[in-house]
Amino acid sequence: MSKKTTIETHDISESWWGLRRSVSACVGARLVQEGNRLHYLADRANFNGQFCDADLRHLDQSFPVLMKQLELMLTSGELNPRHQ
Repeated sequence: MSKKTTIETHDISESWWGLRRSVSACVGARLVQEGNRLHYLADRANFNGQFCDADLRHLDQSFPVLMKQLELMLTSGELNPRHQ
């Protein structure tokens, strides 16, 4: 059902970004920036593939830490959404 898209045959009408679907298992998350705060959109998140229990626990523990690090980088100016 899924088509493999390569750089050579990439059609703009089939846009893609992030990890390719051939990478399994993977997590997709949408973050929206408001000032120096990031909001996680749970309704736009997804899991592809299967994770073991240990990996799920690790994701559950590390995701809030990653969010906090990104917010601190926004506050300090280390991360600038205008210059990515």
